[in-house]
Amino acid sequence: MSAKERPEAAAFRELETLVRSLGEEVAVWRRRAVQAEEKLKEPAARGKTSGADSEAAMLKTRLHRAEERVRQMMESIRFLRQQLQADGASAASGRR
Repeated sequence: MSAKERPEAAAFRELETLVRSLGEEVAVWRRRAVQAEEKLKEPAARGKTSGADSEAAMLKTRLHRAEERVRQMMESIRFLRQQLQADGASAASGRR
């Protein structure tokens, strides 16, 4: 962190990195859920069921929770960005 960088900017960058990472994790869970659903469709088409039903339900639940966390994190980022812009604008007007 440079001497002129505000701590809020560093925290914002860190939060952005965390949200990006969380988004990647959600994408992995989404792929797994889609794969589990495809596996479920195969036995169902043959008139059979498998233990994958519970796994698919669990993955869907985890996926929905992760998506909600991503939405909350994105809202936090928007709020922080607005605060940084507002603080920057007020600091710039104070220097005039």
